[in-house]
Amino acid sequence: MTFSRVLVVIINSCDIEKKSCINQCMDQLPGYMKISYKALLDVYEEMEQLLEQGKQYRIEYAKKEAIQLAQAYLLEAKWTHENYKPTFEEYKSNALLTSGYGMPAITAFVGMGDVATQETFHWAVNNPKIIRASTIICRFMDNIAERKFNQRREDQCSVTECYMEQYGVSAQDAYDEFNKHIESSWKDVNKEFLKPTEMPTPVPQSLSQPCTVDGCPL
Repeated sequence: MTFSRVLVVIINSCDIEKKSCINQCMDQLPGYMKISYKALLDVYEEMEQLLEQGKQYRIEYAKKEAIQLAQAYLLEAKWTHENYKPTFEEYKSNALLTSGYGMPAITAFVGMGDVATQETFHWAVNNPKIIRASTIICRFMDNIAERKFNQRREDQCSVTECYMEQYGVSAQDAYDEFNKHIESSWKDVNKEFLKPTEMPTPVPQSLSQPCTVDGCPL
């Protein structure tokens, strides 16, 4: 969990824009993690340098999404370390974050030129329906596909196991329920494309791309 641990250091730092705080964070890390930490900072620094004047605010939105993802990873790791079995709703709530959908979606806006405005970022981080629905699609499809792999690992549970244990049903029953969520979410995504929106067309189009990668084209 190197990525998430590095970001937790960032969360606890006083000001990652100040060199003194960057060095302070670096000193707290073991040697093998310093490389990851420096590389992570370099990515955001390079993005900021490539942005036009007045658009540097975009980086803060991207950083916050990365931090939120790291916090979700750490919660999952904490559950595993403590041998805690979350309820289905607990796991689902966190799993929607660990799907990793939000961070690349928001980060993609950083390089979208004038199409993405500050209003675009504000809209996206408030979890609009198209992002919620797309995240559900990605998460449940991934969980259905990965369950056989996870069954061979003793250190990790999945949303499928949580659902089966909580409701006393079979894996197929869980898959059937997840597929209902997926189907309903695709309807939500399509409705969002059909109705007028204050966002330029490339914005919602970019948000749907991870779903099509998962094998469910629009």
